This record gives sequence, C-alpha cells and structure tokens, in this order.
Amino acid sequence: MEETVRYTYRLRPGAQAVRALESEWHRCRFLWNEAVHQQRGEEKPTFARLSKMLTEARARTAWLRAGSQVAQQQMLRTYSRALDHSFTVKGRGRPTVKRRRTSLPSLEYTTRGFGIAHRMLALPKGVTIPVVWSRELPSEPSSVRVYQDSLGHWYAAFVVRREVEPAPAATGSIGIDWGVSTTATATSPAHDLPYAGHRRRCAAELARAQRKMARRRRPKGQTPSNGYQQARREAARLHKKAARQNTHAARVWARRVVADHHLIAVEDFKPKFLTRSTMARKAADAAIGAAKRELIECATRAGRKVVLVPPAYTTMTCASCGARAKQRLALQVRIFSCDTCGHTADRDRNAATVILAAAVELDRASAEDIRHCGPPSGAVNGAVRVGNPPASAVGKG
Repeated sequence: MEETVRYTYRLRPGAQAVRALESEWHRCRFLWNEAVHQQRGEEKPTFARLSKMLTEARARTAWLRAGSQVAQQQMLRTYSRALDHSFTVKGRGRPTVKRRRTSLPSLEYTTRGFGIAHRMLALPKGVTIPVVWSRELPSEPSSVRVYQDSLGHWYAAFVVRREVEPAPAATGSIGIDWGVSTTATATSPAHDLPYAGHRRRCAAELARAQRKMARRRRPKGQTPSNGYQQARREAARLHKKAARQNTHAARVWARRVVADHHLIAVEDFKPKFLTRSTMARKAADAAIGAAKRELIECATRAGRKVVLVPPAYTTMTCASCGARAKQRLALQVRIFSCDTCGHTADRDRNAATVILAAAVELDRASAEDIRHCGPPSGAVNGAVRVGNPPASAVGKG
C-alpha cells in the first residue's frame, strides 16, 4: 500500500538565494492580496479568471515577469483552495490580506518549476540551494514547498509517495479524556499522557526576551533595530523549542496507543474556549490540540477505528450504572462519586470509561473513517450516531 506524505529538509541558502526567495515571496504575496481585493469587490473572479488576469499582468509588468510563473500560479491555486474551504469547511473564514511584517514566506513549485541537481534544490531564475539530506527521498517528488519559519530558517517540504507496511493487528480498545493537569487520561493508566510543562520550564527565559523586545521596540513606522530583532528571534526560539517538545512527546504517546488498540475513542474536545479562562497559559502548555491531532493522524494511518465522542455530560455520567449527576462537578472536585450506585473513581478516568462505552456501540464504523458519534440514535446525514443506553450516556459537564 502506498501513501502520499511530505518529507521536510532544512535548507542552507546563501545571501543571494535568500534575496531571490524573498523577492519571489513579495510577488506572490502581492497576487494573493490582489485576489482578496478582487473577491471583496463586485466581480468575484474564479481561478480561471485570476489565471488569465495574471497572464495579462505579467505581459504588462516587468516586475512580475522577473519571478517564476509556476510559483505565482500556485499561489493563486492555493488562494482558490482556501476560498473554497471557507464555504465547505466549518469554522474556516475568508482568505485575508497577507501583511509584510506578520506573514512568513511560503512558495509552492510543481515539477515544472523545480529540480534536484547535484543534491541541490534548483529553482527558477538560476536559484540553487544546498539541502541537508537527513534521509533519502522514497520516490521522485511531485511538488515542493519552500518556506521560512519564525526563526528565519528555510525548509523544503517535498510531496512523495512511499510504501506503507500494514500495521500489526490489535484487539484492545481505549477511551481518552483530555485535561490540563494530565493532558490525556486513558481507561488504562499505562497509556496516560502526563502534563510535561515544557513552556513552564522556559517561562523565565521567555519573559526576559519579551522584556528586551518591549525596551527595544521603536515607534510605529520606524525600522526595527538589530537588538529588537535579536530579542524577537530569542523569544521565537523558545516558543519553537517548547512546541517541538510537545509534538515529539505527543507523537511517541500516539504511536504507543495505536500499537496496542484497535478501537480508539477520543473526546472531541475543543480547547479554544480555555483561552478566555484562568487556565489559558497551562492549557496552551498542555497542547491538547496537537496531541489530539497526532493521535488521530497516527491511528488513521494505521487503519484503526477512531470515534470522536462529543464531550457533553461525560464527566457527569457514572461509568458503572450510567446515572447522570444532577449538578455539574466543580473543577476542584477530582473524584467522581455516584449517588445511585456508590461508584467512586478518578474524575477523568471515569469520563474516559464513559467515552469508551459510547464508542463501543459504533461497531459498524469503517476502519478507514473517523466518525462522530452523539447521544441521539440512528443515522443523520450519513454519519453514524450512537444511542443512549445507561452505561454510555456520553458528554461532559
């Protein structure tokens, strides 16, 4: 079986290559912003119309002709895809203007616009960039994305196809409840993801770098000083370090969970509302969204059954008898106690068991699909819904 993935490598561009990449980015950013303005007007051109307008603009403007037509066409294609997603994907907004100071360079090239010569990345207009080949490409790349991160480092992400070995068979099932003190609480204590506190450990260094930025910030409209840029890079380095540590820990944990279980019930928790609470900083440090994304991606790739269970009432429901508490549990109450049957358990462990009980009913789910289940029984709009038996009244209080 084959799959399409991205292989990312670090680039070591020289000063001339950096100037060429930045110039190309400014042209592509101009086209993106122009497409946004056209969409806000009365014409609202399609991708075909935007491509025709680009051809006419390149014929008139030498500045656009100095850049790569492939990268410029891909930028319009990316804009068109983002515009389509704003209509079809829930929560996606309309594409907005890319500002010079806040947007990071990102360029797309298809096979007509790049090549690999002498183990170097060759781009249009004679730009060649050394690549740090940390591993060999499994196949010929079909496209590449050249981008810059917040630290100023350049990377190349090649789209390739590779062979995938089938994952070993697994028979277990597990339920996962998200939290802050413990990032992921599973029905099995051996598969918990503890809160690591990577950002908390570097909080003092980060605060020092941010104070330097505040002291060295110049008035609006003036060019930032070298000292300000240095402090900004230091703050970005600390943010990046913590994010990479969280991603690595979540990836290792996800592989361990996927290797031992065939059915994985995941609380469909949206941590966005925590940003307006007193737990915002700790919730960001826990990186619940990153851990959830890594788990779903790893499980889907391995062919496991993944069920996303809505969090409504899962904390208020007893995992033993299915009775629901009349009042919501306060956050400081960490032990769940059922007034009906006397069952007591850890608050998050009880919720994980309830989540698993709800997902067990979804035995008809395909091994390649991620299905959402909810309290009502039956099928709604093609999505399988779980019923409401006593032991599996799902949700979070």
